[in-house]
Amino acid sequence: MTSQLRAPDHSGADTRPKRSRTKTLLPWLMVAMWVGLVVGGYSLAGKLDSVTRDGQADYLPASAQSTKVLEAEAKLPGGENGLLVVVSERAGGLQPGDREAVARGHAELVERFGSDGEGSPEIVESDDGTALMYALSLEGDAAAEDADVTPDARQLLKDQPDGLDVYVTGPTALGADMDEVFDAVDSRLLLATAGVVALLLILTYRSPLLWLVPLASVGVAAITSMGVVYALTQVFDFTITSMSSALLIVLVFGAGTDYALLLVARYREELHRHERPIDAMLAALRAAGPAILASAATVVAGLLCLLVADLNSISSLGPVGAAGIAAALVVMLTLFPALLVLLGRRVFWPFVPRLGADVRVSGSRWAQLGELVARRRVVGWAVPLMILGGLALGTVGVNSALPQLDQFTRSTPESVTGAKLIEERYPDQGGQPLTVMSRPAESREVLAAVESTSGVASAEIGRAGDDWVEISAMPVDPPESSGETATIHQLRENVREVAGEAALVGGPSAEKLDEAETNKSDRNLVMPLILLVVLAILGLLLRAIVAPLVLVATVVVSYFGALGLCNLLFDHVLGYAGLESSVPLIGFLFLVALGVDYNIFLMTRVREEAVLHGTVEGTKRGLATTGGVITSAGIVLAATFAVLASLPLVMLVEIGILVAVGVLIDTLLVRSIVVPALTMSLGSRIWWPSKLWRAEQDRVDDRV
Repeated sequence: MTSQLRAPDHSGADTRPKRSRTKTLLPWLMVAMWVGLVVGGYSLAGKLDSVTRDGQADYLPASAQSTKVLEAEAKLPGGENGLLVVVSERAGGLQPGDREAVARGHAELVERFGSDGEGSPEIVESDDGTALMYALSLEGDAAAEDADVTPDARQLLKDQPDGLDVYVTGPTALGADMDEVFDAVDSRLLLATAGVVALLLILTYRSPLLWLVPLASVGVAAITSMGVVYALTQVFDFTITSMSSALLIVLVFGAGTDYALLLVARYREELHRHERPIDAMLAALRAAGPAILASAATVVAGLLCLLVADLNSISSLGPVGAAGIAAALVVMLTLFPALLVLLGRRVFWPFVPRLGADVRVSGSRWAQLGELVARRRVVGWAVPLMILGGLALGTVGVNSALPQLDQFTRSTPESVTGAKLIEERYPDQGGQPLTVMSRPAESREVLAAVESTSGVASAEIGRAGDDWVEISAMPVDPPESSGETATIHQLRENVREVAGEAALVGGPSAEKLDEAETNKSDRNLVMPLILLVVLAILGLLLRAIVAPLVLVATVVVSYFGALGLCNLLFDHVLGYAGLESSVPLIGFLFLVALGVDYNIFLMTRVREEAVLHGTVEGTKRGLATTGGVITSAGIVLAATFAVLASLPLVMLVEIGILVAVGVLIDTLLVRSIVVPALTMSLGSRIWWPSKLWRAEQDRVDDRV
């Protein structure tokens, strides 16, 4: 025994172990490394906008006919053409000189943007004598040289007789107005999200300093993620859309802040047990790190499941979101802990954790909730599940086909106002042309098949190239109506019988149809895949079969309850014309992956406590310990996604509200009451067939 004792050294030499000095230097080295990475990578993050694309093909299915039509059009002389439609209205009826003014405007547009073959305008007057309308084909090369076709056209037509209102609409104008909205999304969203997160962190920590540390770290994660995504686009061929860029910001801020809240909670606990902050942080990382890592892995794996989707905008969201979550994970497990350690205990002022202080939570509200759930276990899970099942009935009859003209939530763009005016003033001419592409050898037969299709008012051959001939077909029915949808299906069948795969049907309405149908098929493929991946990760983490099945089932019920509630909200309160077709799949991904996150944080702590105290007592202790921080994390994540509701696009508003509502349901009801109630009702069976289940069975046998 005495030989193992070290005599004190009074020589003045530093006898501290090298490992201790390394631990002291480690936070400084980590901060220095991240400063270098941010300085070096900031320029890459700034280049993300340069690779963001919002062309129609970027949101379409890769294999759809309408996508192939756009690709074929680009190979024709003049490239991919555009179409502007100009409608002029005088509410009290047209006056002498109005037609001449409209004709002059058309001539100016033709001189600036029109194709060489543009002749005298066909100006159509409405039946009620209040409006004049004409269409202008835009030659692809001319439009490419002047990217501001739509605003320039509006400027050219600005000077009109008093009382004559002019609207520039059509597919090209609609696309331009959409691009203008998207251009302002990222900066507005970044500022709003940072502001919301800062406010919630201040309310959570009630400290003048502590809230700055996670906010700064999440900011670094956001910059890192944008730089990583840009770098990935230089190596791999995938599309970055403004939708995926916006969701990247929300994901990084939401997930990064959640990881910070969970780590700080465990770090505060360990500061009561360890004198040095570095030792407390290492203990916190050992305890909370695996759960945070499993949480991030679940979200990343779920996002990567999107790669099998056919829709370009959905499949591209997979690697973009995965890069964001990975960046948030790395930053919050390296830079964030280093900053906390360097700032020491004083970062928590005025609520500084003291060494040796009592950290028991037996009298907390969450401990009281655990006792209540333990006494009413069946009621605790049966009643909430019945409520969620009732809410899920709101999905019956959901219309997941948001019309193109109803995509904006406020400040209706001129293109939408003009298109709706055309529908009102020209009820028999409100359709938009369909584009049929044919091989040159079969063009006449294809034209005949198009003309013979019921629902097609007229058809004519347009541009021709070496590989493709363009045929323009005008449907009888208005855009995105059931009649036009039937016409598109029949038209595709007719031309396929004549020319097989050598004939394609596209155009704006066909694009919307292909997008909706592909979203449906993607849901049927991706949703089961996400569930299988999440189940596998939970099984590996909890080393059980029953627990993962229970957790995933509760999250799925939570999703359908949130979807039903939001469908009623969108339809009867907000008055939206439908649910955008990609919203159910994106909402499912985030709510399942992020919902399972909170169950991971809860159940890993419950399992840790159950090893020592049994499942029922372990569940109560786990809920008492994690209830506050997980609820705070859920509220932060819900508020972060709710920021999307401030944007002027229905698609992003619906995604934001659906995920926010779902996260709140999952955090406040499912994770706080349903999961603990089910866990205590099942008892040790929740861990079947793990060693913990067998150990609890042995304890029961010993008592018997």
